Amino acid sequence: MNKRRDTAPLWFLVSDILIINIALVLAYVLRYRLQWFVTVVYDAPYSAHLLFNGMFSVLIPLILWGSGGYRNWRGRPWLDHVTKVIDAVAVSLVIVLAVAFVLRPPVYSRLLLLEAGLMMMVLMSLTRGVAMLYQERRWRRGIGARRVVIVGAGEVGRRVMRTIVARPDLGYEIVGYVDDNPTKSSGEIGRFKGLGALDDLASIIDSENVDEVIITLPWNYQRRIFSILRECERRNVDSRIVPDLFQMSMSRVEVSDLGGLPLIAVHPISFDKTELVFKRLIDVAGASLMLLLGWPLFLLIAIAIKLDSPGPVLFRQVRVGKDHRRFRMYKFRSMREGAERELDALRELNEADGPIFKLHNDPRITRTGQFLRRTSLDELPQLINVLRGEMSLVGPRPPIPEEVAQYQPWHLNRLTVPPGMTGLWQVSGRSELTFDEMVLLDLYYIEHWSPWLDLSILLRTVPKVIFGEGAY
Repeated sequence: MNKRRDTAPLWFLVSDILIINIALVLAYVLRYRLQWFVTVVYDAPYSAHLLFNGMFSVLIPLILWGSGGYRNWRGRPWLDHVTKVIDAVAVSLVIVLAVAFVLRPPVYSRLLLLEAGLMMMVLMSLTRGVAMLYQERRWRRGIGARRVVIVGAGEVGRRVMRTIVARPDLGYEIVGYVDDNPTKSSGEIGRFKGLGALDDLASIIDSENVDEVIITLPWNYQRRIFSILRECERRNVDSRIVPDLFQMSMSRVEVSDLGGLPLIAVHPISFDKTELVFKRLIDVAGASLMLLLGWPLFLLIAIAIKLDSPGPVLFRQVRVGKDHRRFRMYKFRSMREGAERELDALRELNEADGPIFKLHNDPRITRTGQFLRRTSLDELPQLINVLRGEMSLVGPRPPIPEEVAQYQPWHLNRLTVPPGMTGLWQVSGRSELTFDEMVLLDLYYIEHWSPWLDLSILLRTVPKVIFGEGAY
């Protein structure tokens, strides 16, 4: 791995030193000129604190470097950056106060140093947050993203794909994948194309300007793995290995130890009972509140539907939920009555891949239905399904039985949790995603579920709905 590519740029070190000195100047102004918190009984020139400037400017960058604060930059959570900044400033502050106690300079203020330390923590944390947002925006547009080839298209390879799809903030762009299985090597998984067999990797690295190779082969391919590593080294291309743990289909790997002996626990792709109970409580509370506050809007939508076209207000359709259980899902009707009977005549116009049907400018959609679909208001009656326990506020898209019948074995893992009104697939592209990409995102969501992930998806859904991005 080329560590320099995962190291913070040099300007970040320069900005930290600049922030340290700015914080000390601001603390001096607050302490001696504005006299906040404590009235000054004597004045002191700023030059009396230059020793502390130098100490902080050296200690904080050194501690950050030693703790990895400038390394493994790509994909690190902001809170992790904040923790390292707080630790570095706190340790430096203790050292500076200890030195001041020993040297006993004629003039210095402990309060000034404390105020400066707090400002450093805040300013350095904010700087990292702004830099991460800027970098993520560039990566989402493909600027500066690392071009990656995945070796192996099995479960582990797909897991890498869905992580990269779900986390554009990591800054990776998948060029494609290689696999010795002829069906996979010439096929596609979502937007990702098979580029050939493992023997073609060397030429692919040269022709596709590859920055990194991620190896997801089983461990019984040890000789091939070592051969690939040597090939990457010769071509000055970074390489990483993802352990497959015997090709088991898993969602979470927990590492603990038994007297220094590492133990690995593997959990299947599903929520445990505690997570399901907690998620259910959130669903009931959220759906009840939305129904209580939203009934005037529901009434207006119902009136608009009735005035626009004949037929019922609600559309009912059988969908497949958790553990393959079927249920009747509710939506506001957005098509003319009898639209399902016209589907066979339109199948050859299908614009989506896989078992789903999508069509821009579907002639069956009513005028009111176009607005409802663009804003996703047609899905509001699914709150009833949420209260009945058939759906969740956040989860995989609920499929129809005909879709499930065409699933590949790995697609079925998305049916191990309750389907949702919105999901990671919706805030990551909605109708613009391929079917395989939707499944990859669903599985990523299941593997990484937390209340904060649900909250994040719900908040990200709001602007998607308002601006109608990717919906039709």
